[in-house]
Amino acid sequence: MREPILSVRDLSVLLGGRRGFLRKTVLPTKAVSGVSLDLHEGEILALVGESGSGKTTLGRTILGLQRENAGDILLDGKSVAGLPPDVARRARNAIQYVHQDAGAALDPWWNIGRTLAEGLLIQGMKDAAARMERVRAMLAAVGLDPESARRYPHEFSGGQLRRVSLARILLLQPRILILDEPTSGLDMSVQATVLNLLLDLRKRFALTYLFISHDLSVVERLSDRVAIMHLGKIVETGFARDVFARPLHSYTRELLNAAPRLTGRRTSDGLSAVQTASVGAARRA
Repeated sequence: MREPILSVRDLSVLLGGRRGFLRKTVLPTKAVSGVSLDLHEGEILALVGESGSGKTTLGRTILGLQRENAGDILLDGKSVAGLPPDVARRARNAIQYVHQDAGAALDPWWNIGRTLAEGLLIQGMKDAAARMERVRAMLAAVGLDPESARRYPHEFSGGQLRRVSLARILLLQPRILILDEPTSGLDMSVQATVLNLLLDLRKRFALTYLFISHDLSVVERLSDRVAIMHLGKIVETGFARDVFARPLHSYTRELLNAAPRLTGRRTSDGLSAVQTASVGAARRA
């Protein structure tokens, strides 16, 4: 097997630690404890756990938004942990984060075209016409009308904002996307279109996904491998089909027993037949 594109080695992250009420010291909490994982080029690795399990903190630390207290992070075999912030940002340009709140990074006073073009300007593309041409092409790539560049965030539906968010990130030409609950708050038919879009974009742009979710039905259908997090640790990893069919850890079994029964794996062309049946009714999402 080829070397992983991203490796996390024995990573630990402490959060908190301050003087609280009546000057009492509040001890830091170990949000991530001794975590190791590998992400291989082109795969979808799902990071699964309940709220507070440490999965979002792990994602933020990989991005460099949160400092690690121990361990290492390697991108293409080179360490990017412990670097000064400006150096770390350049080293991790290949990794981008797609927030579950798709509108969070969009300025409500700017139209979508201006917002998306701003990232290209920061990257050094000076030609305004060339920037807008790239923006319009990327909007088309994520299934939006290129003319929607003239519209403002409040004029888009939740599913459309997910597409805008993806277009904004893809203009930065990442290799790895960290997807934080990308279908949160969407109804089933819109979820199907977003998930099929993610599968299509992975092929088209040679992307690798770290997919953070608590929705096991989505995880089973979308992911190649699964890592289960509990109390800051990874307690089980494996191919999705094996983990869902034969969970080894008691916490994994508990998660699966608490979830609605799943109704079909992803097909070779994308999502399971149950989800793809909803796609036709949601093409405008």
